[in-house]
Amino acid sequence: MKILLIRLRLIGDVVFTTPIPRALKRSFPDARITYLVEPPAAAVVAGNPYLDEIIVAPLPRGIARLAVDLRIVRQLRRAKYDLVIDLHGGPRSAWLAYLSGAPRRIGYEITGRTWMYTRAVPRPRALRPRHSVLNQWDLLEAIDGWPGGEPDRTTDAVEMASDAAADARIARRLAAAGIAREHELVVVHVSAGNPFRRWPEPAFTALVAGLAAASPARRIVLSSGPSDREAANRVAGQARRLLGAESHRVVDFGEFDLAELRALIQRSRLFVGGDTGPLHIAATTTAPIVGIYGPTEPVRSEPWRDPRLSTAAAEVTGLRCRPCDQRVCEPGDFRCLTTLRPEDVLSAAERAMNDGA
Repeated sequence: MKILLIRLRLIGDVVFTTPIPRALKRSFPDARITYLVEPPAAAVVAGNPYLDEIIVAPLPRGIARLAVDLRIVRQLRRAKYDLVIDLHGGPRSAWLAYLSGAPRRIGYEITGRTWMYTRAVPRPRALRPRHSVLNQWDLLEAIDGWPGGEPDRTTDAVEMASDAAADARIARRLAAAGIAREHELVVVHVSAGNPFRRWPEPAFTALVAGLAAASPARRIVLSSGPSDREAANRVAGQARRLLGAESHRVVDFGEFDLAELRALIQRSRLFVGGDTGPLHIAATTTAPIVGIYGPTEPVRSEPWRDPRLSTAAAEVTGLRCRPCDQRVCEPGDFRCLTTLRPEDVLSAAERAMNDGA
């Protein structure tokens, strides 16, 4: 059987799909599995041992997108897939699933796109206290011959293959920055571009300075997305000013790609970040994690990994407006993030490191 999985983006959402190829191979060991993804998240599935092929769908603008999609459709039709599972549910993924010509096409019931599948699975519009991995697992239940049962966080954890070249690059950069094995490396991801994921810069500054001040062995590296880079630089500069003579504990590390980010986190004593792609990249490592949650809740999007690994959530509970659909902040002040105290995140971080020691 030839199976095509489609999840074009985003990084965290692609990470959440990675238990699926393993489960498919377990149930259908002779299946040949292909994964279709767009470039920004392709590194997540590169080297996945349960995938036989990865197709990267470029993202040109305008009319060039049509030419690219027609080329991809021809490639999919030549492959003659028996089954396509659209894990994404967007317009582009639905069309590619439909035009693949596969006799069985499974996707979600979505207005205007349900007809493109031979079997559509209900997806309630309401925000449910149910993890995204479980929501995607519903699509597997629609496969004829599927044995059933829910995924287990131990045997069906998310994964991302280690990249030896990326790990070697990170090792060289750590050495160049003066970070040795005896140092406690902490990675803090600054999200600032999206107001629904924006923990205030002063809070990040207090967290970074507090983590660095707690031990002379600590070295803090900040990561960020392209739109958040200036904010991360400001946080680093402000934390260094607070630390004074100990400012060298906040390390200027420059930019790194997804494979390098994973290699960096794997070498770390702790990762702290909001509910964005890097948090879920961290979930594929064994490093302790503290997730910062605002409009989302851990029950829906916490790291899906072995429960024996140290994983903590920092959040403001009891808010009537939480969770939300992240389109409009009802109270207008983003209180799910602005009232989350840095000292509470710092306490969670110290506990996570102690639990993971």
